[in-house]
Formats: sequence, C-alpha cells, structure tokens
Amino acid sequence: MTNENATVYFVDRHIDEGRADKLAFVEADGAARRLTYGDLHAQAGRWAGALEKHGVRREERVAMIVRDQIEFPVVFWGSLKAGAIPVPLNTLLSAPVYEAILNDSRATILVVSAQLWETVKPAIDENRYLRTIVVIGDHPEGTETYEDFVAGAESLGTCDASADELAFWLYSSGSTGTPKGVRHVHGSLKATADTFGDQVLGLREEDVVFSAAKMFFAYGLGNAMSFPMSVGATTVIFGGRPTPDGVTDVLVDHKPTIFCGVPTLFAAMVAATEAKGAAPAHALRLCTSAGEALPREIGERWERLWTAQIVDGVGSTEMLHIFLSNRPGDIVYGTSGTAVPGYEVKLVDEHDEDLGDGEVGELLVRGPSSAEGYWNRRHKSQATFQGHWTRTGDKYERTPEGRFVYCGRTDDMFKVSGIWVSPFEVEQALIDHPAILEAAVVARADEKDLIKPAAYVVLKDGVGELSVDDIKDFVKEKIGMWKYPRWVEVVEELPKTATGKIQRFKLREAS
Repeated sequence: MTNENATVYFVDRHIDEGRADKLAFVEADGAARRLTYGDLHAQAGRWAGALEKHGVRREERVAMIVRDQIEFPVVFWGSLKAGAIPVPLNTLLSAPVYEAILNDSRATILVVSAQLWETVKPAIDENRYLRTIVVIGDHPEGTETYEDFVAGAESLGTCDASADELAFWLYSSGSTGTPKGVRHVHGSLKATADTFGDQVLGLREEDVVFSAAKMFFAYGLGNAMSFPMSVGATTVIFGGRPTPDGVTDVLVDHKPTIFCGVPTLFAAMVAATEAKGAAPAHALRLCTSAGEALPREIGERWERLWTAQIVDGVGSTEMLHIFLSNRPGDIVYGTSGTAVPGYEVKLVDEHDEDLGDGEVGELLVRGPSSAEGYWNRRHKSQATFQGHWTRTGDKYERTPEGRFVYCGRTDDMFKVSGIWVSPFEVEQALIDHPAILEAAVVARADEKDLIKPAAYVVLKDGVGELSVDDIKDFVKEKIGMWKYPRWVEVVEELPKTATGKIQRFKLREAS
C-alpha cells in the first residue's frame, strides 16, 4: 500500500529528488533564519520523534498559536509525520476565544510563540486537556522551550496514512460568529496544489513566494506551504503585521515573484504607492487575492502601478483554498472568474433549484478538497456539507459569459423596494469615490421600519471634511437610485477578522 501521508509528497520526496540543499523558507524579519528542504526534513523528523517521546498518540491534537516563523512548517509537517493532528490557530485572538478553542479541540500539546504568551496564558489556567506547553523563545515557568522539547528525540519516519485520513484542523475565521473546527484529510493538501497551485498559478521551482496572509488559515497555508512546497519553490515568511510599508520592503528586499494578499491590503498599498508616485523595483510576475472579493477599481489601479496582475478568487476554510478564480491573462476585475479546474460550482435559489444567468443565488461547490466536516457541530455539518456539494454561504450572479460576480454573504443580502441589493456592489461604488479608502454596507431600518442600505466608510489619509450628500449622489449615478446608502458614517477602521474579512455582523449589531 502506498503511503499517502501528505508529508511524503511535500517534504520527504524532495530529498529523494535532490533538493536537500534548496532553500524552502527564509524569514523576512528578525534574524532572517533560513530552512532548506533538507533542514525541514530533518527537523520535522525530530519533532515527530519528540511527540512520540512525550507520549503523544496518533490523532491527538497539537494546537499551534505560532507566528509565521521557521518553526511553523516544522511543527505542522512533523506532527503529520507522527500521525498527530496539528491545529494552527489565529494568532490575533483574545484569551477567551483561545480558551474556548483549546477546550473545544481538546488539544494535549500547545505550541506558542513567546511573543504571544501573555495573551495566551489566561486561556490555559482552567484547561484540563493540555499535558505540555511548548514555547518558542523565552519560556515562563511551567512550560518547556522548543529546544528542550526536541532535545534527545530520535528522528521518526513518516507514519503510514491514507489520503482520506484526518490530517489537520483549521478553525474558521469567525466573520459571522464563533469559530468552528474544520477537519481536513491528507489528500486535500495535494488536491489544492494540483488544481489552483498548478493549473491557475502555474507555480515553478524557481519561484519565490511571499504571502502576507498568514499560515494559520487556509488561504495562507496554501500560499506559503503547500503550493511552493509542491514544486520545490522558496517561501519568504514574515511574522509581523503586514503594513503597506512592511510588505513593500519585503517585495523590494527579497524579490518574490508571487505575492499573495487580501483586498484590504491591496487597497492600502495602492493608496500608499499613489502617494509616493510610483512602485519601487520588484520581481513580481503575479499576485493573488482572496478572503473577500477584490473591488474592480483596486485591481485596475494595482496593475497600473505594479505591472503585475492580481488573480482574484474565492475559497473557504471548508474547501481549503480557492475553487473559483480568474486566470493569468484572462482577468476581469470585479468578478471572481470561473471554476478552478477540478471543481464544479452552481447557483441555487432558496429551494435549491438551479438558477440561470443574471439571477442571484447561493453558490455551491464540489471538488477534491472539501472538509470532512465540523468538529462537534453535527447540525452545522449536515447543513453545510450536503453529499458531494458544499454550501458556501456566498451569494453570486453568473454573467452570460460564464463569469461569477460576488454579491455578498447570504446573511448580508437584503431587499430594498422588493429588489435584492448586493452590499458588495454598493461598496465597490463607494470605493470608486476618490476620497474613500474602504467601505462596508449593511441593512438598517428607517423610521417607517423599511430596510435601506447604511454605509460605513474609511477615508484616505489627508481627506478633510466630506459631504454625505456628495457620496450619496456619487453612488446614485454609479449603480442606481434605490441602492444608494441612506446613512453614511465615517469611521477610523472597519471591524475585520485576522484574514481581512469585514465582520458586517458587528456593523449590523451597531446599527
């Protein structure tokens, strides 16, 4: 029987194929540490041996609250090698959320970056499942250093696993509420690399990839690990907060050929680049965007400034990566493109009847990387994973050309005067205004209890007073009389998940 443990394909085979000395990961901050494929193979083996030495059994969960740093791929792949289940967690959560997730997952090992310890510490005080806490960096009393944990451990070979065996969990980003544990199998990692990574991005061994989106969530995991590792490419990893200046420095200093971002970051970088007058020298040949739909205006302005296209697509934690996307050389900004090879999508109404072109419906997808289900959420699993199809919770419209246009989350859509309004369409119109950097639109009841659009906007730096009536008139001219926001509030920032998704449910609660 062939060993289908994902580590065989993504780590072990590179040694057999002569890439032991090829650079796999390099840190863009701190000491700029480097990790070759040979180093990764050796250190992942020792991590697997350390898990065995400490009595970690197969399928036990290894929680990871780890910044993007060299130890992340070692712990992730080393845990898979041992048959344990790595559970990367968002590094920007609060202690109560960590407490809930650690208890929910019943992880027995916690690996945490020292910089995050003060936030994490209150979350473990009452935990009854954790046996060992490993701290990367200076460690407090009651924990082990990463070096001590692996000291004396023998390198362990890769355990046998089938492609359908549970490999790792990811917790959903919580854009609509409490995070859910999403369980993925070994075969899903290679499936996303074979589809989006190969057939859309066309990654090559000589590529250098930089993902501002972090490795703890599905989009970043594919960008920074499974895609480049599938072809033996190099990944630049950055543990800090991805500000426009910080990201630009990475693009200049490390010359990545592929840059993976999110719409809010692209918007901020466009504004910063325009303020400087031009983009600096770089080596980008292609960019990707996901997390939320990329506004047309942002994509077009980025391409003019940076001379590199953005491949905008949509994915989900449940499907592990992007399944609907534009293609290099065939990009229509403002759309999510067409189905990635290997996936099928369809639009259905509230009765699950198929819809035609020009009709707004919920997007369903089926393909090789769908999750096994949610942990301890049987009802939610049954509602989301229906046979081969997965409900995305996204509303889309298909054009006569076969492209899909994002309209909003199912919970975000609302009707005005009996006509569906897409918050995203109104937001795109608002972002076209020269003074507005970001926008979010939600439903709000007026004095007659009728539903109308309400907008929250973030202004560009240097913008002073802005006429609300001017904004309303601008949107009316762009997309129609009934769609314009009846209320416009200027805010310092919009509530977002760590993946850059706007949390419109928080804005609805505030309304």
